[in-house]
Amino acid sequence: MLQIDTWKRVLIWSVCVIGLLMALPNAFYTRVEQSNDAKAAIELGIDTPEMRAEAAQWPNWLPSSLVNLGLDLRGGAHLLAEVQVSDVYESRMEAMWPEIRDALRDERATVGTIRKQESAPDEISVKISQPEGINRALEVVRGLARQVQTLTGVGATDIEARAEGDTIVVQLSEAERLASDDRTVRQSLEIVRRRIDEVGTREPTIQRQGADRILIQVPGIGSAGELKEIIGTTAQLTFNPVVGRGTNENAVPGIGEKIIPSIDENGIFYTVESAPVVTGEELVDAQPSFDQNGRPAVSFRFNTSGARKFGDYTLENIGQPFAIVLDDEVISAPVIQSHIPGGSGIITGNFTVEESTNLAVLLRAGALPAGLEFLEERTIGPELGQDSIDAGKVATIVAFVAVLTFMALSYGLFGIFANIALIINVGLLFGLLSLIGATLTLPGIAGIVLTVGMAVDANVLIFERIREELKSARGPARAIELGYEKALSAILDANVTTFITAVILFAMGSGPVRGFAITLGLGILTSVFTAIFVTRLMIVMWFERRRPKTIEV
Repeated sequence: MLQIDTWKRVLIWSVCVIGLLMALPNAFYTRVEQSNDAKAAIELGIDTPEMRAEAAQWPNWLPSSLVNLGLDLRGGAHLLAEVQVSDVYESRMEAMWPEIRDALRDERATVGTIRKQESAPDEISVKISQPEGINRALEVVRGLARQVQTLTGVGATDIEARAEGDTIVVQLSEAERLASDDRTVRQSLEIVRRRIDEVGTREPTIQRQGADRILIQVPGIGSAGELKEIIGTTAQLTFNPVVGRGTNENAVPGIGEKIIPSIDENGIFYTVESAPVVTGEELVDAQPSFDQNGRPAVSFRFNTSGARKFGDYTLENIGQPFAIVLDDEVISAPVIQSHIPGGSGIITGNFTVEESTNLAVLLRAGALPAGLEFLEERTIGPELGQDSIDAGKVATIVAFVAVLTFMALSYGLFGIFANIALIINVGLLFGLLSLIGATLTLPGIAGIVLTVGMAVDANVLIFERIREELKSARGPARAIELGYEKALSAILDANVTTFITAVILFAMGSGPVRGFAITLGLGILTSVFTAIFVTRLMIVMWFERRRPKTIEV
């Protein structure tokens, strides 16, 4: 007998209602998006009457999750960046010089005095005054080497040292260079992702391509130039001791020193020690704030290691200037007035509120370990996306109308039940896409169109089985029951194989292929649910109400 328990009926209709409610915001896309953006701005402290009016456009008690539109539908920016991995070699060598210098100073009796020489950016050359101690000096420097922390670099050390007369030349080993390159690209990828996430863009695509390239696609952003402003700054923050100050840009700095310009003071250049006391890598937080005069500034806080170094240096150098350097430009060079314990402070400069906020975002996200060279940049206008959306709408509507008409003409009342289930199916699909925050692209629309066509397959199998059972002189109730039972295995086989294909496409593909796989896979789940449960429930409820002696399918 046809029978479905009450709790199952409640569960089925509940799933349908919840799914349609989750899909509802997409029918009012612009209004809901403006409301969501306004609510986010209010949470960040931008609480104005205009923001409150926009936030009130969509009720708080309704779901507000939307299907994100991809770059090809919404417009946005596309960048292909190459990470300048060789930049890291120079900074590694600069950071290693104090350690090498201190180790050799302890062997002064054997090696004599030491002096750093001019060398290639990725090397350190150290000349000793007693050439007969060169072997001992090599032994000391090689003792500073550490194991390379990668599987491919097992047994190798991070530095190599060789003697050239009375000079020791230190450079990174080949194994460490390979490990450093991979580490640099991975770190750059993560920092780019954090910077873009900080400014609240929707569903960016950030992927590694090849050995040293990063693909960045951000829907909804104004231009490629705007995207480059967000991610293009390395934001290398350092705190360097000041050696001198002047107006001659072409002055020759001493060994281990460099000359960099001041941002605030036109024509002023600072000579600072190349090796910083503390770097931005030791920052744990940075927030926009205001100084004692009410001017925009950035407050910061170091981790334990950075706080100790910062505190020790300020204690030992009271009365000395201390340069705060961002990307090889001096933001400010205050004189240390007193010991600064605790590892926190404030960066002042000639900032606007927007600049201090952006600087805080960059510092909080972390410094890019190396520069980025943009090999390819494109801005995709929203009008192109709108054309794609319109074309997708036409394709979906045509497919939808054709399938609805075919089902109604072929199966009569049962076809109408299948059509209602198909509409619910599309609603559930958009509800799921909204729930997981999926990004809809043109291939994704193709997946939805294919889902519309495939969604009635299960109903066709069921209705044809019911027809066969009716020809065997079965009663209506028994024919419907057997039709669902005997069609179930064929439905599961067909949809499971297609779902496996969708999973493989998702796992092996990228970008547009994944968008297609997501909508296809979720569409299979919703179509099987609506065919096996929703359509059957509607037929059972109709049968219980009418109790027909005969039926025609």
